[in-house]
Amino acid sequence: MGAGFGAVSVVVVCRAVDADAVTPVPQLLAFLPWLLAPTAAGLLLALVARWRAGMVWGVVLLAVTGWFTQPYGTGSEPGGAVVAEVRVLTANVEFGEGTGALIPVVRRERPDLVFVEECEYRCQSALSAAFDRRYPYREAVPGAGSEGSVILSRFPLEGTDGIPGSTMGMPGAVAELAGGHSVRVQLAHPMPPVPGQVGLWRKELGALRDFAAENPSRTPTILAGDFNASQDHAAFRRLLDTGLHDSARLAGAARTPSWPARTAPTAGAQIDHVLVSGEFSASGARFLGVADSDHRALVVDLALHQHERAR
Repeated sequence: MGAGFGAVSVVVVCRAVDADAVTPVPQLLAFLPWLLAPTAAGLLLALVARWRAGMVWGVVLLAVTGWFTQPYGTGSEPGGAVVAEVRVLTANVEFGEGTGALIPVVRRERPDLVFVEECEYRCQSALSAAFDRRYPYREAVPGAGSEGSVILSRFPLEGTDGIPGSTMGMPGAVAELAGGHSVRVQLAHPMPPVPGQVGLWRKELGALRDFAAENPSRTPTILAGDFNASQDHAAFRRLLDTGLHDSARLAGAARTPSWPARTAPTAGAQIDHVLVSGEFSASGARFLGVADSDHRALVVDLALHQHERAR
């Protein structure tokens, strides 16, 4: 019991002090809410064994872990008039294997912007053949395996530098929505925090944070993809601290798991996100199964609001 409480305590303390630390902490932080189960089991054993210190330890751990399962960040929405609406879909197709299953999902959901991670050469060719007319605009990083990614759009796109130097492709663009409203759109796919790569994962999430923060023109922003991070990771919270909002949180689905698909929605972690700047509201967020992929797709309905100037 003591060893189990000790392991959970290390993870919870790292969450409390806003640190991702080193392996295995980042990997366990992704599943922080699920640590409530072994903690509760340990507390029950402590009660049976009449281990008073263990009882106190278990109660404190349950309380602190439960506190941190609350959604992070603000859930406020803008008050200005709606000037444009956009449906966004993001999906990781796992080395392109889920492409065939994604195509009917896109046809059914009819998103305006589609962000596809791990879209290698065959995936990009298949999407071009299937959606050449519906999505005449695209911004892509060609690549094999997990390195390729693409943004498909109904709206005109002006390509940007994306996230230069990333291990896996992270293309970016400025989209012109209906009514001539410009929006920065950026695909996210940093390295996962696997043992030996935690530093790179942290660095690439930091690059996404820099992108979010460096917006002198205050252009509305959509940052979507597989972040390989949840709200329980400090590196991801720093992204939100730039002023971005998690659209799943805004739509009331803050803890819905997106990975691994084989256990979601019963268990897992939400590492696929659509983050938006403060000009957006979200009226719905749905996680959908995509066969042959280890991730669930995320579809969000967004509304862009007119910026309200301070009086």
